[in-house]
Amino acid sequence: MKKQVVPLVFLIIALFFSGCKSTSIKEDPEAELSLINPMGPLVLPLSGFLSGEVQSEPAVRVHYWKTIDEAVGYLSKDETAFVVLPVTVAANLKASGIDLVMLGAHEWKVFYLIASPAKNFEDICSLKGETVYTPEAKGQTVDTLTRYALGLCGLDPDKDVDFVYLPPQEIVALFKEGKVPFAALPEPFVSLALVDGAGEVVLDYQDYWSEQTGTADGIPIAGLFVSHPFYEARPELAADMANLMDQSIKWMEQHPREAIQYSSEVISMPEKILQEALPRMKFEFIRASDCKQPVIDFLTEMRAVFPEGIKAIPTDDFFAIE
Repeated sequence: MKKQVVPLVFLIIALFFSGCKSTSIKEDPEAELSLINPMGPLVLPLSGFLSGEVQSEPAVRVHYWKTIDEAVGYLSKDETAFVVLPVTVAANLKASGIDLVMLGAHEWKVFYLIASPAKNFEDICSLKGETVYTPEAKGQTVDTLTRYALGLCGLDPDKDVDFVYLPPQEIVALFKEGKVPFAALPEPFVSLALVDGAGEVVLDYQDYWSEQTGTADGIPIAGLFVSHPFYEARPELAADMANLMDQSIKWMEQHPREAIQYSSEVISMPEKILQEALPRMKFEFIRASDCKQPVIDFLTEMRAVFPEGIKAIPTDDFFAIE
């Protein structure tokens, strides 16, 4: 797993006023906080930190995780205070006894279904009898969304559709070779797969979700979480970290070119691909108190169609109170 220590610039707390920066963490400046973040599109919201435009004290050590097992390893050993996770994963970890508090959701749009040129896609129901490739393992977010959509068609996902789970990079390679009929992927892997007209986007999962539920913001895909003991001991520090994430995302929105440049160096993705992917992604930090209901609604809908994918609907103590 790749680790990166960002000295005094990455993921620290900042307040902006009168065009100047000043720190807001009331903590021993020699102390160190820890954040774990997925290696992938969720590096983009951190570009304000990567650029050095959002900074203060104390320093924060950042680890990038590639698998849920890696993230769980850090959490179970109490090696981190802050973690960025898919909302479904965080809810399941909470139900499993890893006590997390949601500070906010900040990834709202990233998932798409793509089809090879040889395939004719009418709607999600037309996937009956087809094969869908999707990352990693059963139960990850886009897999659950696909199963949810198939269930609304009256289809049994485990009988009517053949799911194949592989690392996203491998799915992309096979798709370019014409060996994958359909793939349910996050950006920027969608843009990477579609280079040179290898296929097309046939379903925007976020638009589909909005049509089915009447919501307008998209899907609360991932967010910023903190360990419950840390939150109880230092709620003001947790609130500062949430403020910092918000400001980093706003910097990304105002400086997309620079955000892509800094992020591409971390995730080893060509800048051109990230430029194509960014319009199909939505990042906005919405605090837990404001996104509580959308999160509960999302998890409830997922559990109704795919109960083994969501162990339990979280209660009030899952959400930070401001």
